[in-house]
Amino acid sequence: MILLYRILTTLLYPLFVILIYLRKFYKKEDLRRYKEKIFSSHFNVDKKNNKKLIWLHAASIGEFKSIIPIINQLNRNYKKLEFLITTTTLSSSNLSKIELGKIKNARHRFFPLDVGFLIEKFLRLWKPDLIFLVDSEIWPNLVLNAKKNGVPLALLNARITSKTAKKWMMFPKSARKIFTCFKFCLTSNLETKKFLSKFNIKNVFFNGNIKLINTIDIKNIKGRNDNFLIKKRFWVAASTHSGEEFFCLKTHSLLKKKYKDMITIIAPRHIDRVQRIKLMSDNMNFNVQILKKNEKIIKGKEIIIINSFGILQEYFKCSKSVFIGKSLIKKFENDGGQNPIDAAKLGCKIYHGPYVYNFKEIYNILNKKKISKKVKNIKDLSSNLIKDLKNVKKKQDQITKGFNNLGKKTLIATMKDINNFISNEI
Repeated sequence: MILLYRILTTLLYPLFVILIYLRKFYKKEDLRRYKEKIFSSHFNVDKKNNKKLIWLHAASIGEFKSIIPIINQLNRNYKKLEFLITTTTLSSSNLSKIELGKIKNARHRFFPLDVGFLIEKFLRLWKPDLIFLVDSEIWPNLVLNAKKNGVPLALLNARITSKTAKKWMMFPKSARKIFTCFKFCLTSNLETKKFLSKFNIKNVFFNGNIKLINTIDIKNIKGRNDNFLIKKRFWVAASTHSGEEFFCLKTHSLLKKKYKDMITIIAPRHIDRVQRIKLMSDNMNFNVQILKKNEKIIKGKEIIIINSFGILQEYFKCSKSVFIGKSLIKKFENDGGQNPIDAAKLGCKIYHGPYVYNFKEIYNILNKKKISKKVKNIKDLSSNLIKDLKNVKKKQDQITKGFNNLGKKTLIATMKDINNFISNEI
């Protein structure tokens, strides 16, 4: 199976290149840096030979944000480290410009396609001393080439769903060969720990989901629309996917029957869809504004569509209620849910649909604490929002404090295990 994977990825490389170019045409890739994914001549190596290089690969925004506190802690504990952070999505690269601007010894690059000769060249040029793969980013060519080159491999916040586990176990020899390459694994849930334990990996730990560890200081969150929003009734639909915006716009229609000056803020997961959402809103005769970064909300606009990255906390801070997307669409039944943690830490009541598999452990915590609630339909969501919006002013409660405390405990336990691993390997 592994041999077949290696052959196919090599043979399909020209097609992958074409696909990346097509994605660039549709503005789904970085217009300047997309070649980092497909050509070794654009790997843009920038490292210091007198420092140990730790490579962390995180797929997208959620995974990227979760490793920032870990990098900060490692910088406090070790003097001569530098970090290479790779991601795959355009949104995460945009966020990296903000987050890594604060960390002088960290670099962001796009993850190269998992094609044998590309991965070999990437490893040979960057020469990492340790590799952490975050969440479910398990790429066979990378894993096997790292093992071949003697680079210690670790899984961080590993997540293997039951569906993915069944696929791996269809090829048990290949699965064993891949997973036994990892010398250290921190899992995001007990389900994954149980799966990895089948391979007799020695250092497998579960300390909680590391997406909990990013503490939020509300005093440092300042938005241009704070003064406007604290006087208004509004709610936020965050990380929505195609099909969910119509649901939210219909909810807005019902809310307007109760509150005529109602404002709905929609932050799509992929901002290349903002024009389509605007057209949908226009067709429903709503006053719409596409809001770019650092712009102010125009008085009289009722549907605000966010057209920038990394600013959701500004709206969570002021909002009483948030709907979290990728939770209503049936096709996401086994891969649904976006990260609700920031909204919870900023004291929001959270609503979601039935499909939250990716964050089911987090939602179990939220549901038990009555911070989140599953909604069945438009009427259900609107009636709950009306209850929340009776008073304009938001009252901060113990949600933020409780979640920050839980995050601190998770970070302490996580860093203890990571430090032990790193101390033995570098």
